[in-house]
Amino acid sequence: MTGPAALYPNHKALTLLDRIEEKLLCLMLATMIILACLQIFLRTFYSGGLLWIDPLLRYLVLWCGLLGAVTATSQGKHIALDIFGKRIPPALDPWLSLLTQLFSALAAAGLTWAGCLFLAEEIATAGDGPLSLPLWFWNGIFPLAFSLITLKSCLLFIMQVKALAAKDKTLGNKPL
Repeated sequence: MTGPAALYPNHKALTLLDRIEEKLLCLMLATMIILACLQIFLRTFYSGGLLWIDPLLRYLVLWCGLLGAVTATSQGKHIALDIFGKRIPPALDPWLSLLTQLFSALAAAGLTWAGCLFLAEEIATAGDGPLSLPLWFWNGIFPLAFSLITLKSCLLFIMQVKALAAKDKTLGNKPL
């Protein structure tokens, strides 16, 4: 089994969240393509475009990138330490994965905090963004995405600890 359900098959809420993320990414990507084509058409044939499309496209690219990072985390493809590549012994691979998940969770937690501080500043300044929505709405993706990455990295870390503990139990029961 591949995809999000393979990582946490017993967590229906997380599997549902992964599916919502994927659908939202597809919708945003289709919207970006349609709006970009519309803008190109308007500029080519009418010597002008709609002013709100360019800033909206910039924010949609940002949202797609950050939600894509959340999805990559769900699939265990968010961060890799390929410094050693295939040179490390296979026995150390689960431990490197554990270290990677811990680092990812801590880094994402720090970025969540920074995103919250940034969002608080955006709320305080109260500027308007595309579609007359406040800028804090558009920049709210920062703490949201990084908190989801933190959550999923913590879950992957816990699952890796459980897998290592189960492996140690089975190895401990085998006669030498």
